[in-house]
Amino acid sequence: MIVAGCDVGSLTAEAVIMEDDKILAYEIIRVRPRPEQSASDVMNKTLEKAGLKMEDIEYCVSTGYGRDRIPFAQKNVSEISCHGKGAHWLVPSIRTVIDVGGQDCKVICVDDRGRVQDFVMNEKCAAGTGRFLEIMARTLGLTIEELGPVSLKAENPVSITSQCSVFTEFETMVLLNEGKKIEDIAAGINQAMARRVYALVNRIQVKKDLGITGGVAKNVAVVKNLEEIIGIKSVKFPQDPQIMGALGAALFAKEICLKQQRRM
Repeated sequence: MIVAGCDVGSLTAEAVIMEDDKILAYEIIRVRPRPEQSASDVMNKTLEKAGLKMEDIEYCVSTGYGRDRIPFAQKNVSEISCHGKGAHWLVPSIRTVIDVGGQDCKVICVDDRGRVQDFVMNEKCAAGTGRFLEIMARTLGLTIEELGPVSLKAENPVSITSQCSVFTEFETMVLLNEGKKIEDIAAGINQAMARRVYALVNRIQVKKDLGITGGVAKNVAVVKNLEEIIGIKSVKFPQDPQIMGALGAALFAKEICLKQQRRM
């Protein structure tokens, strides 16, 4: 049984192809101007990695902001359900998932089967999202991938006081003009990011084990700061934390296929 999941978000798109209980291939790309274009591009790249064609896929589930506009998906499922399911499948002990995406942040509680029990979500402000870090990295002349490692070199992290992304960008430029070191500013930005995510986390009861997903999970400094604030060490996933939505979608596709087989 070969199934697929496709997650089209605000900044990136991911696809996962599975055969039974094995991940055959996955891919992550920057989004294109249109969701259907993002979905086609990321799926084609994943199919190429797996050595397959679209007709080899028995069932595909879509998720993410663009999930309604993916032409090759037979069903769409919310990203909240998909992230919870994908994270739990990889690490069955997980009960809380913090997903920090490009333009939103979600905290999801799941049961022992990976089903969503409760969640909170912030999508009204970019200050606690990947877009915030992308803007700040650009202001510092860094790539988003460099922002975490660079900040670990800080000796005197600055305090970022602004709550808005626009004001924080201005504050960052002022700090640069004052001669503050880039690594100290980067550390302050990552600490501010962790505090903003925690403001959402604090609205729900966090249970062990804790998993952090999404592109921001790759920022070692944000993860470190968030773990310190929450007081819980997060688990490390055996796969890329950015593919959890697409992985969960593929797992839903597998469940649907199994149900169809049982009816036959």
